[in-house]
Amino acid sequence: MATGTVAKFVLDEEDALRLANAIDDIDILAALPVSLGEASGRHWQVIVYFSDANQPAEAAALLRVSHSLFGEAAPKFSIESLPDTDWVAKSLEGLPPVRAGRFLIYGSHDRSARRANDIGIEIEANQAFGTGHHGTTAGCLMAIDRLARTRPVANALDVGTGSGILAIAIAKTTGAKVLASDIDAISVQIARSNFRLNGVANRVRAVAAGRLDKRLFQEHGRYDLVVANILAEPLIALAPQICRHRAPGGTLILSGLLPNQRARVVGVYRSLGAVLVRSSVLNGWLTLTFQ
Repeated sequence: MATGTVAKFVLDEEDALRLANAIDDIDILAALPVSLGEASGRHWQVIVYFSDANQPAEAAALLRVSHSLFGEAAPKFSIESLPDTDWVAKSLEGLPPVRAGRFLIYGSHDRSARRANDIGIEIEANQAFGTGHHGTTAGCLMAIDRLARTRPVANALDVGTGSGILAIAIAKTTGAKVLASDIDAISVQIARSNFRLNGVANRVRAVAAGRLDKRLFQEHGRYDLVVANILAEPLIALAPQICRHRAPGGTLILSGLLPNQRARVVGVYRSLGAVLVRSSVLNGWLTLTFQ
């Protein structure tokens, strides 16, 4: 439940994502719940839920983050008091179902939208990234769908799993065993709940980890498929570890990228032996597939 006070920003999609990620890097703000979603038109809304005890310091820190990102053009944000309501869930409960390839991603309120041939993924409203509405998630889902039609996958790794949506998609279309990791322990808990909800908990394991050099990643062997929907900088930083875990001939699906970051990311992965086979842009976000 979120109570007390929130700060609300309305930004374009790219700036909203930049702000949400910058908040995660500030100690005083990193533990606060943050809601990120479409508001209206091309605008996105970022809502930061302050703690009761430290709200003035958190608001000051948020103001500094905004000015460091946007300078004199820093957007104004409103501060509002809230009743005792789960506003993160409430802000997401009205999102419509999303189709991406054969997948239909929906909340419990839209179960009736599922058709006979859909591969349904039910994702409840929560704090973890990944409802299928963002171009990076939808782009990865479509790449997974294409891959599942053409190549066998027995062992897969989902880096930065968030809500667990991509791990669920892999398990449902390929029958593979999937290891899903995320740096955020709350996301791992949410992902596990979604695995149970979608009937794949016996094939998907979720773990909290920021790097991929822990022994648990080696216990599963090398991976026919590695999916990483994060951002350009961590994708570049993790490139040697990601490529080391890829099985010979295995596939990489990478997203969380802007089109102007393509050359840099492709260059790093190409230097590590990965061959780009597909590049697609959806809603302004780039997804890359390597084999």
